[in-house]
Amino acid sequence: MRIFIRFCILFITIGIQAQGTISGNFSPAKDFKWLIAYELTPNGERYSKDTAVKDGAFSLEMPITAQAGMYRLVYAVPQDEFYIDVIYDKKEHVKFNFDLQDGLTITKSVENKWYNEYFSKITVAQDRLLEYYELGKESKKEYMAILNELKTLQTTYEENHVNTIAHKFIKANRSYIPSDFENLETFLKNKKQHHFDHLAIKDPLLQSSNFLTDKFSSYVFSALPVTITTKDQLISEVIKNVKVTAEKIVNTPLGFQVRSFHQLWKIAGANGMVEVQDYIFKNHLKKAALANKDQKLVDEIEMASRLRKGAVSPNITWEANGKKQSLLTMEPAANYLLVFWSSTCSHCLKELPALHKELEDYENLKVIAVGLEDDAVNWKKVSATLPSFNHAIALGKWESDYAKTFGIQSTPTYFILDSEKRFLSKPESDKEVVEQLEN
Repeated sequence: MRIFIRFCILFITIGIQAQGTISGNFSPAKDFKWLIAYELTPNGERYSKDTAVKDGAFSLEMPITAQAGMYRLVYAVPQDEFYIDVIYDKKEHVKFNFDLQDGLTITKSVENKWYNEYFSKITVAQDRLLEYYELGKESKKEYMAILNELKTLQTTYEENHVNTIAHKFIKANRSYIPSDFENLETFLKNKKQHHFDHLAIKDPLLQSSNFLTDKFSSYVFSALPVTITTKDQLISEVIKNVKVTAEKIVNTPLGFQVRSFHQLWKIAGANGMVEVQDYIFKNHLKKAALANKDQKLVDEIEMASRLRKGAVSPNITWEANGKKQSLLTMEPAANYLLVFWSSTCSHCLKELPALHKELEDYENLKVIAVGLEDDAVNWKKVSATLPSFNHAIALGKWESDYAKTFGIQSTPTYFILDSEKRFLSKPESDKEVVEQLEN
């Protein structure tokens, strides 16, 4: 009898757990072969399910254990670029069409339709307000109409979609709306002051998606005084915004902190703000990543910082005529070329002799060729055929210090430096080297 009761309880428990699907169509069909679903969590992505895409169609029968929340559907690599995020609530069957030209269209799922419809409409309304300021309009009637539209949209969607996953995002997205006319400077000041009022930063669901990290990015790089006139002022204000953001997320999961700071670091780099990048990494990102046991990310960022455009190259040493030579102490030149190659690399044996010949007439150029080798025997023979190059050797090949310091993953790899030995570019071939030196 006891076994029978346990069986019934187990049967009922399994029976009430919903199991839904996520399905859809991709086009052009030939460009899609597979799909992987990841559950998004505050600490990162967690694998859930994968399937093949056949003739542009797919269907994912989600595991019974899949939790309600946001899911990332990855359809190509790199995974952080080619994905679609959808809400899966364990109740609905989600269906959509995705076209590389036209984007995403939800065909089945009330939650996802609400979510996408709300963000589409509220963005248009917010853009109307910004356009009002940008065009220098003066009609108070038009201004108040825009404010009324913003308030109505926000209130309507909040009231109509309670107790849904979408509602959490809609409510958290409530932004500052003036009660009466404000000039641009006053509006931006108040908008910045109230930026975090409704974000619900401690909510695990919001931490799992890109919603909060995007909000942080918007604050850090957009919530700025209109009086800024110099780059130094801009850098200073952005760093102030980073500090405020760091204070807001100090007690959140480490994985979430790492994602938040890493996104800010990447955006700063994309906008040429190396000072902001360095501040974020040294004061926040490195500490959070190490605490989260993510040494790989720390190593990647430190390498990217070493090799970024404008950074002084790490030193390289070699011996010539019995004397120790070094990149950082060698005689002045207009440019320096670093070549990482191997005497056992077929591409190198083709490109380097051709490059050597092309560069014979470049009087104001110094070339340092670093051989990544298992031993020096063959390297000595081949390097002797390239006499106008300065030759260094890195025994241990891919595991050598130089390979790790310069992030060498294939040979040949080229770096062009300026007269101060700062990185200028990373050409893809010997022909690109010549083209870039000529220009």
